[in-house]
Formats: sequence, C-alpha cells, structure tokens
Amino acid sequence: MIKVGTCGFPVSMKKLFESIDAVETQKTFYTVVSEKTLQKWRDSAPEEFEFTVKALQVITHPFKSPTYKRFKGELGDTANFGYFKDTPEVSRAMEITLRAAEILNARVIVFQTPASFKPTDENISNILTFFKKWQSHEFSYVWEPRGQWDEDTVKMILNEAGISHAVDPFKGHYLGGNIAYFRLHGRGKGYRYEYNDDELRELFEMVPGNKPSYVMFNNTNMFGDALKFKKIILQSPSGA
Repeated sequence: MIKVGTCGFPVSMKKLFESIDAVETQKTFYTVVSEKTLQKWRDSAPEEFEFTVKALQVITHPFKSPTYKRFKGELGDTANFGYFKDTPEVSRAMEITLRAAEILNARVIVFQTPASFKPTDENISNILTFFKKWQSHEFSYVWEPRGQWDEDTVKMILNEAGISHAVDPFKGHYLGGNIAYFRLHGRGKGYRYEYNDDELRELFEMVPGNKPSYVMFNNTNMFGDALKFKKIILQSPSGA
C-alpha cells in the first residue's frame, strides 16, 4: 500500500484531510507543540488519515543549527543538543516526540540528520546506542541522513538499529527497512519545483511493491504533486 502525503500543511487542514492520505508534521521538529494542539489536529482529521511525526530537532541537530530560530522553550543545556547524544536533553526530546506520536495515533517517526552529522565513529556509535535505547514495537522509525554517507555504512546502521531508510529516490537509493519512506525535495531548482507527469510515473515505478510505502512531497508544489501522484496510482493496473 502506498500512502501519499505532504511534509507540512501547504493548504487548509480541511482540504488536506479530504484530498490525500497523510501529513508529516513539521512543527514537531522545530519546537514543542502543545498536547492541546496535537489533539486538535487528530480530532480534525478522518480516522483513516495518517500523521507521521518529524522528531524534535533537539535529538538530531546541534544548537548552532539555524533551524533553532523557530524553537521556543527550554530543554536544558544546549551544548547537549543533537547528534543522538546520550544526554538528558536528547532523552527528554525523545519523550516529547513519542508523546506527540501517541496523541496523533502516528505509526511512523522521522529522524532527519543535518549534513554536519558525518559518518564518524562517534556519530555512528551515538545513533546505534540511541535506537537500541529507544527501540519500539509500537512505532516505525525512519532515518534520513543528509550529507556524504556511503551506502554500506547506512545499510549497516539500518540493519543493526532496526530502522528504515528515508530518502529522496531521485537523489539516492532506497537502502531498506520494514517500510519505504520517500521524501521528495524537488529537482534542479530544489524546493521550488513542480514534478511533471513523466517524473511522477517514474517515481511510481521506484516504490517497492512488497512493503508499506510513504511518498511525502516536500516542495513548493507539494499539494498539487501529491494529487497528481495519487491519480497516477489510481490509474495503475494494481491501483496500489
């Protein structure tokens, strides 16, 4: 089964909930979202609509990251933020992320690391220790590495940590896991991009047919592209 969604809310929630299958919550990455707001999102959506949760940046990003301009609140010593460090601050951020997923009845949590998170021995040890500590039968964890990671190292981490790969399939190979999670960031012009029909048909052919798959658009035309991709799915012989 293919779930089609957007990274964030590019249109009204009502329109989004009526038109596509899923949304990846971006606000849960930038800052701590109140439980009241999370419950409002869940109550506003149809029962079959799926939320996926982008993990709080305190887990993955050091405090020097410009993304913290949108962070509100205090979670402790900022020197202990990011890179899956085994610190009270990272643990608290994971507890907050898990609670958000519980309220939203989410099944998938997305961990995106910045390009500055390089494949050093320390970082590899950190990520393996983190997912061993927080292993879950309730949630599927997916990891999107940015920057220069060789495929063999990524595969090793996915296998040892028991997590799945998040990737833009036009920019890298999907390397495994229990689910496939595609994040489409645009081509050429990057974020300011609209996929054409040929590209979307090519994308459809890249989606694994043997496991649950998520195709999440993260470009300026994300909603329009999600609608076009859903149409391609429905027109396919399998109607996946």
